[in-house]
Amino acid sequence: MADDAVAPEDELIESSIDEATESPEPDTDSDAAEDFEAAEAAEVDDAEAAEAAEVEVTTPAPREPMSRVKLATIIGLVMVLALGGLVGWVGWRAYQSHQAAAQRALFLQVGKQAALNLTTIDFEHADDDVKRILDSATDAFYDDFSRRSQPFVDVVKQAKSKSTGEIAAAGLESDDKDSAQVLVAVTVKTSNAGAPEQAPRAWRMRISVKQIGDEAKVSNVEFVP
Repeated sequence: MADDAVAPEDELIESSIDEATESPEPDTDSDAAEDFEAAEAAEVDDAEAAEAAEVEVTTPAPREPMSRVKLATIIGLVMVLALGGLVGWVGWRAYQSHQAAAQRALFLQVGKQAALNLTTIDFEHADDDVKRILDSATDAFYDDFSRRSQPFVDVVKQAKSKSTGEIAAAGLESDDKDSAQVLVAVTVKTSNAGAPEQAPRAWRMRISVKQIGDEAKVSNVEFVP
């Protein structure tokens, strides 16, 4: 009887030990599905990270807005350069105008002096008077007057003639870069030894003046009514 009572108890202990030591069979299908989903999620994360990195590399950084001080400096520099160019141009134009005015004044003065030289002759120093005319002459007028100068001096000395010219009016008829035509009105008083006093005569001359280097000379003379 005692042996029969012990037997079921031993069986119960053995059964409990067997259940505790027996390991359950693994669920292979469930584990594979979970691994696949994890791998696929990792690939998606890697792709998104790569796109984000590419965007960061290729997208330029936004330009910072120009400061007011820098903008004002640039505008000021541009204005200074423009003003400097304008001042230079105005100065050059003023210089050109001054040069042109000086040249016209020179032409006019040479024309007036030529008229005085031609009408102021004294037999006592006729050679010097003729030389003064030739010194201020050029081109055709020089050639023509140099051929006539000696006969002219001889006539003046023989007649013991004296003539004095006075400028009544003068002005530029035309002018260009290196020449001009000067109209001169002259009043001439003439006296000859042994002859009665003559009334003053009015002459008008067109005198062509030409620029030669830093001076101007007479290139032609003609009398006009």
